[in-house]
Amino acid sequence: MALQYIDRGDYNVVVVGAASGIGLQTARFLAGQGGRVAALDRNKDGVETATKELGKDAVARAVDVTDWNAVRSTIDGIAQAFGKIDALVNCAGITGKTNVPTHEVEIEDFDAVYRINLKGAFLLSKAVIPHMLARKYGRVLHVASIAGKEGNAGMAAYSATKSGLIGLVKTLGKDYAETVISGNGRSPAVIRTPMVDALPQATIDYMTAKNPRRRCGELQEAAELIGWIVSPACSFATGFTFELTGGRAVY
Repeated sequence: MALQYIDRGDYNVVVVGAASGIGLQTARFLAGQGGRVAALDRNKDGVETATKELGKDAVARAVDVTDWNAVRSTIDGIAQAFGKIDALVNCAGITGKTNVPTHEVEIEDFDAVYRINLKGAFLLSKAVIPHMLARKYGRVLHVASIAGKEGNAGMAAYSATKSGLIGLVKTLGKDYAETVISGNGRSPAVIRTPMVDALPQATIDYMTAKNPRRRCGELQEAAELIGWIVSPACSFATGFTFELTGGRAVY
C-alpha cells in the first residue's frame, strides 16, 4: 500500500512521456493518489488510450517537446483548464542508436537525441515555471539516467544529453532555491520499460551487470519515488538527482 503523498482532488500534475513506460506508470500512480493528471506524449493515439484509465478529470495532449510554440501553448492551455499546475514530471527521452563508438555516431542521430532529451526538458521548464512562480509553488522533475553520471559505452548521445539534463536540474535548484519551487531529477539505472526492451540484449546485460542487485528496476518502484519527489512532502530537497540504481551509484 503506497503512502499518500498528495491531497486528493487538489493536485494537478503534467506528466510528459505518458503513453508508456515510466511516464505511464507515474501517471497511474499519481492518479491513484487522487491527483489530476495531464498526460502528454508525441504519440497521440497512445496517450489518449492511456488517459482513459486515469480518471474522468485527466486530459491527454499530443505535443512535440522540441517545438517551443507547441510546448508553450500546451502548458498554457493546461494551466488555464486546470486552474493551476502543481508539478511537472518529464519522462520524455530516447536512446538513439546504441553500441556505436563516438567517432561513428551520426550527427543527425546525436541531434535527434539532444532535441528530445535536453532541449525538450529546457523548453518544458521554461514554459511551466512562470505559472509556478505566479502561485509561489511548484515541483519540476526531469528523468535523467545513471548514464549521465558515468557514461555508457556506445551511447554517446544518450550519455551526453542525460549528463546535460543533470546539469539543468542543478541550475533549476539554484535559480529557484529561495522560492517554494523545487527542481529535481531522478537518475535510474536500467528500468524495465518498452524503451529498454527495444535495446540489444548485449546493452541490457552490460547495464544490469553494473548494479549489485543484478536486475532491472521495476516501473512501480520508479513511479513511487517520483510521486514523493513531486509532492508537497518533498519540501527541502532541490537541485538534486535522486538515484534508483540497485546500488550502482552510492553517492
